[in-house]
Amino acid sequence: MSMYDAFKYFTKMAELVADDTAPSETAVMARGLGRHYGPVTALDGIDLSIKKGEVYGFLGPNGAGKSTLVRVLCTLLRPDEGVAYVAGHDVALEPQAVRRRIGVALQEAALDESQSGRELLALQGRLYGMDRSRIRRRIAEVLELVDIGDAIDRRIATYSGGMKRRLDLAAALVHNPEVLFLDEPTTGLDPLSRSVVWNEIRRLNSELGMTIFLTTQYLDEADALADRVGIIDGGRLVAEGTPTALKRSIGKDLIVADVDRLDPAVVRTLEKLPGVDAVTTEHGRIIVSTSDGPAGLSPVAIALDKTALKVKTLTVRTPTLDDVFMELTGSHIGVGAGR
Repeated sequence: MSMYDAFKYFTKMAELVADDTAPSETAVMARGLGRHYGPVTALDGIDLSIKKGEVYGFLGPNGAGKSTLVRVLCTLLRPDEGVAYVAGHDVALEPQAVRRRIGVALQEAALDESQSGRELLALQGRLYGMDRSRIRRRIAEVLELVDIGDAIDRRIATYSGGMKRRLDLAAALVHNPEVLFLDEPTTGLDPLSRSVVWNEIRRLNSELGMTIFLTTQYLDEADALADRVGIIDGGRLVAEGTPTALKRSIGKDLIVADVDRLDPAVVRTLEKLPGVDAVTTEHGRIIVSTSDGPAGLSPVAIALDKTALKVKTLTVRTPTLDDVFMELTGSHIGVGAGR
């Protein structure tokens, strides 16, 4: 680090400590966080503040910088600019202190399938310097929170995908972390397994007051679990707030028509209707944005009836997080590639 870079770094630290929300009062804090891969900027001046005991949902299309930010906060990558604190410790200057205080369950669980679940949890405890009696006590406590049942004494090779995900979550909890990072914890799971993981996340937060940083590709998951949601795009945090507030920020109802084909002339006709703000099309659907969905439904239905299109369904709905995501990033979640 050059003298100039060191000056910028410690200036940022001084600003952070002087902030009204000091590191000791938050679980995760970042100021001006940047990270580059050669000419590519993965993180571009990220500012973040997550309260203790909060479930923070983190959304972004592939390539937006989501995984890079998680890796920086978990000390797997060093930031190129700015500073970040997790559990009151600097991720760049005190990585070991951060690691002792966080739990991490990544999307791809690295589990030794020749072990039993209990053996894996015991090994995790030993890696954190715990003695045998404490390990036994913590395993019992963790199994009260994460439902693995009798499978805990079976070889991991016999586990289903959902059981492996829950075991990985249990392993992240053995040392009783202050902050838990969950990277897409339900990707690839069946609906029943997803529901079980959701319930366990809620219990960890409500019963232990644990701070949870949740990255997810499922907008309904963020809507159901997160106190606040952050949306990243192009390495920048483009929106942040409660799911309800973000949905209200769109400020429009949506009339959705599933049709047999798309016709630009029909779109132009709908755009001219009173009260219509915008009309978009996607995957055989015409989506009409309006400030009053129920009032606008009848005129839209009459206009469509006068066309040659076959309307399969016509519904009114309020905005979802997917609509917020589309409004802010120009794409639906999951579209794109990269970091």
